[in-house]
Amino acid sequence: MSDTIQECFGLRRRPFDKDVPDEGLWLDDGRKDAIDRLTDAVTAREHAIVLGEPGVGKNCVVRGLRARLSPVHFRLTYLAHVSLGKRDFYKQICMALGIECKLMPATLYASIQQNLAALARERVHPILVLDEAHLIPDSSLGTLHVIANFNWDAEPVVSLVLIGLPELGERLKLGVHRSLLTRIGHKIEIAPATPDDTAKYVRARLDHAGARTELFAPDALVILHELTGGVLRSVDVLAGATLRVAAHRKLKIIDRSVVRAAFQLTPLA
Repeated sequence: MSDTIQECFGLRRRPFDKDVPDEGLWLDDGRKDAIDRLTDAVTAREHAIVLGEPGVGKNCVVRGLRARLSPVHFRLTYLAHVSLGKRDFYKQICMALGIECKLMPATLYASIQQNLAALARERVHPILVLDEAHLIPDSSLGTLHVIANFNWDAEPVVSLVLIGLPELGERLKLGVHRSLLTRIGHKIEIAPATPDDTAKYVRARLDHAGARTELFAPDALVILHELTGGVLRSVDVLAGATLRVAAHRKLKIIDRSVVRAAFQLTPLA
């Protein structure tokens, strides 16, 4: 179904909506390198953390990882609801893995390990991705290394990928989490986009939506970056709001004044 933005600018789809297929993801050199490093980590059956401020594209990198991995040889399980007590946290892992939930933590650990070991015997390497990992309570985070401990910690049966804000890295350095920290071999940090990359990102999203001409003037792209700090999720919000304002005004080219007007209509202001 078309809408005002699509009709005004002749687009096939709304360019800054979240429903972007994996093949439509915008990846700069830094994010491509992050995907390469994360792929190397899980291929080597090692653990990794992915750190970055909100909205910079951490999940984009994990989606890039998913697209790289063969479903024949890898089983990627994603879990976002992690701010739970220890027993409920491990129940969530069981549910995500399709395991019958047990009542006691000890039996939960055993069930998870048995499931992961069964996958390994089938030559399938399981990857457990824990999003918003900075929200995991200490009681759960402090025992996470237990499910990765096989055969006296001699068999790398599962890869843990923890995604979180930068403070996750600092939390892991606390004494209570050293057992987990010393098992993690890779730290991948995602930075906000540079001014040039913000402009490339906006153009790429518009091209993917079917734009046939430049919609944002150079000065509009400059102010768009300044107002969002290169945080791609915020770029989506502000660029989408800017297109709505421009469509309402029946404009065909967007300058910095339109971006500033749209900014006041968003929670970013």
